Amino acid sequence: MENIRFVLIVVLSMISLMLWEAWQADYGPQPEVPAQVVIDANGNPISVAGDGANGELPFSDAVNDNIITVTTDVYQLEIDLQGGTLRNLDLLDYTVDKGEEPKVRLFDSSPDKLFLGQSGVLTNNGSVKLPNHNVQLRSARKSYALQNGENSLSIPLTWTDNQGLSYTKTYTFTRGSYAVQLAQKIDNRSANAWAGRQYTQLLRVPHTDEKGNTFIRTYSGGIVYTEEDKYQKIDFEDMADEDLKTVTVGGWSAMIQHYFATAWIPPAAEKHTYFTKELSKQRFVIGSYSEAISVAPNTSAVFNSQLFTGPKIQPVMDEIAPGLELTVDYSWLTVIAKPIYALLNWIHDNVVNNWGFSIMGVTLCIKAIFFPLSAASYKSMANMRKLQPRLAQLKESYGDDRQRFNEEMMSLYRKEKVNPMGGCLPIMVQIPVFISLYWVLIETVELRQAPFLLWVQDLSAKDPYFVLPVIMGTTMFLQQRLNPAPVDPLQAKIMRMFPIVFTVFFLFFPAGLVLYWVTNNTLSICQQWYITNKIVGKAE
Repeated sequence: MENIRFVLIVVLSMISLMLWEAWQADYGPQPEVPAQVVIDANGNPISVAGDGANGELPFSDAVNDNIITVTTDVYQLEIDLQGGTLRNLDLLDYTVDKGEEPKVRLFDSSPDKLFLGQSGVLTNNGSVKLPNHNVQLRSARKSYALQNGENSLSIPLTWTDNQGLSYTKTYTFTRGSYAVQLAQKIDNRSANAWAGRQYTQLLRVPHTDEKGNTFIRTYSGGIVYTEEDKYQKIDFEDMADEDLKTVTVGGWSAMIQHYFATAWIPPAAEKHTYFTKELSKQRFVIGSYSEAISVAPNTSAVFNSQLFTGPKIQPVMDEIAPGLELTVDYSWLTVIAKPIYALLNWIHDNVVNNWGFSIMGVTLCIKAIFFPLSAASYKSMANMRKLQPRLAQLKESYGDDRQRFNEEMMSLYRKEKVNPMGGCLPIMVQIPVFISLYWVLIETVELRQAPFLLWVQDLSAKDPYFVLPVIMGTTMFLQQRLNPAPVDPLQAKIMRMFPIVFTVFFLFFPAGLVLYWVTNNTLSICQQWYITNKIVGKAE
């Protein structure tokens, strides 16, 4: 089996799988939308029965205009004073289309894109009920903005029962950071102890990436990270099938999408219960609640947590919480993909300062690492090429006797000490690495809207003039010319069609991916020419 035939079959199989997944997502069976979800009289969808709580995690469809606006150097968002819910959060450094409004919006209050960040406290039986995210809070101002020279911005929202018990929810934003600190303080100046816990949750309808590529499907849905189970995907169908309830120390819960993530991160040393739930109208919640504490009279206590919402930049997320960088989803190839990303990042920051040239640099490094394997593969192919005239003679002599032809062909291979699989086995070792690089290029937010040069001004979008796909097809054709042609005329004809077929597929692939294939093909041609002519020295 020729090397190039094997590689093309593998790649074609991958593309076929992606097409099937895309068809299934667009036209396959869809989960039924439940007509109604049973909720108790207080509107509480999640039960924590048996733990002494009388207030669960409520949800309300109520809409109000009691909104305050917040502007920092990276965010513009709204906070609903009904519970202090975060909504309509725009990332000021990221636009939907390059250089054009609107900004990328994560939290969103519109019904068809509903995505909210909610938090509050659950009160134990016998205690005065403190605010959940349905209770009206107060703010001293209607708008807040991070001023020049300020490093942080704090927004306190307050509530009191006028009998000595008060509650303050404070969001703190830091300049240049996508991490938001949340402090929920209970100040008990009443005559009785208060007992309860905090909760944080994300509410969302299923997300669809409107800028997505038909051939590229990335994961959008829930994530729970625990020390025991590590990174666990919980998609919307999983939430509909079964409620999650798991107790652990540390961890975090999140909703992710292509390039962006939103995660609630409780204190690492505290025990929390992580949960998911499907509500009515295809709305889903994922979050956690803490262990209960008691606040004695004339004392106070503070619940702390952290919210990350922004681009999935791995070095940034590394510093916020353990495992948060795994939201850049490389699936089972993470162990290979993470070093490739680190190399891509290093080349960009220390060598070229251009993500396109960084892709070329990583491809060059990988080709250098696998040079010995490629040499073995191309040696085998060169030996196969030398046998082509004799194989053609066998085909002519025994063309009507398939069994005899195969026997004579295998006898020739043994006599000349040629392994027909010698060109395939070395490339099989490399396939996981190349697939990992593919996913690194798909998932790296730094490549989003990043320019290369000349006409390629967005590596995450298709080449506007289709120049790179045409070059890719040309390099594939040239690479085929260096390989031994199949003895079977029909196979040879099919192989000649592959460059055309792949060029059509790659017309709509992100330019960064096509650039990788162009670089890889070009280096392969150089390698193959060198090995065939300088190492083997007997090519035609």
